[in-house]
Amino acid sequence: MKRNHIIITGLSYLLLTAGAFIVLFPLLWMLSTALKQPAEIYSLSLIPAVPTFQHILDVFNKTLFGSWLLNSLIVAVISTASVAFFDTLAGYVFAQFTFRAKQFIFIVILSTLMVPTEMLIIPWFLLSDMVGWVDTYMGILFPGLITAFGIFLMKQFMESIPRDLLDAARIDGMGEWGIWLKIAIPQVGGAITTLCLLNFLSSWNSYIWPLIVSVTPEKLTIPVGLAYFSNENGDRSNWVLSMAGSSISVLPLIILFLIFQKQIIRGITLTGLR
Repeated sequence: MKRNHIIITGLSYLLLTAGAFIVLFPLLWMLSTALKQPAEIYSLSLIPAVPTFQHILDVFNKTLFGSWLLNSLIVAVISTASVAFFDTLAGYVFAQFTFRAKQFIFIVILSTLMVPTEMLIIPWFLLSDMVGWVDTYMGILFPGLITAFGIFLMKQFMESIPRDLLDAARIDGMGEWGIWLKIAIPQVGGAITTLCLLNFLSSWNSYIWPLIVSVTPEKLTIPVGLAYFSNENGDRSNWVLSMAGSSISVLPLIILFLIFQKQIIRGITLTGLR
């Protein structure tokens, strides 16, 4: 029995290692290409013969990568802060209050998840053009300031908070804003962290809508900017710079995951109070 357990455990680790390598291989290839000399970018080796960081410096010197990085950061941070506030507040209302047409409104909100983004692009653009949001931060931001998925997620977590706990706070004279902020929010901190990280990732990688609503190169986000630069002309140097820019663009996401991975796992596994 012990021998079989050792064999099964060894095979499990072997399969997990192989799967991890398959998943990480594109990232490793991208990083390797970014550090290679132009003459060896078609080499099959993952380790550059003579590593160079010149391509990373050229990304900032030869492109508007600094502006694209700042634009993506502004959009992702504001969008995430808005989602954390509004989705948490809406989830709390739907979970802890009873009012007329509550279920109908909630179903209408959930039904928007079934509408493909491609069908909403034209209405979004017409609205942006009408109010003057084309080629502005607000034009990129407004579709993601509040999300149906976030409302649904926060409602599910908020429902796990005992009503007796909230009623005790009301008896002590605490207002609803105080209850939401000081009692409800701490109980679902893991879920909020997970929601924020998922939203930041989605906003950072968003491509279709920023591509349509942004006009000038200075207002592009990182995914659109890198695509714009790589398609400008097809020479080898541009491809290497695209790999270097892509490598830089994934670093914030990797850092966030490494910092908050415990909160992500806790937010997924927990369903309310410890």
